Amino acid sequence: MNESQITELQEWIKDCCGTPEVLGHYLDLAVEMLFYVEQGTFEQQELQDVVTVLRDLKQLFVNN
Repeated sequence: MNESQITELQEWIKDCCGTPEVLGHYLDLAVEMLFYVEQGTFEQQELQDVVTVLRDLKQLFVNN
């Protein structure tokens, strides 16, 4: 990644999640969800939050 991409990623993390630790939490949840997605395992809002973070992260890299 170049400096511009790193800066944009840092700004996105701050806007989206607040801290890298919160982003890490959502990414950990995403990996866990891939293994255990069954009805009643996760709250609907948890699934939506993880999908939103992953979608935004993808867009960040696709647009650069």
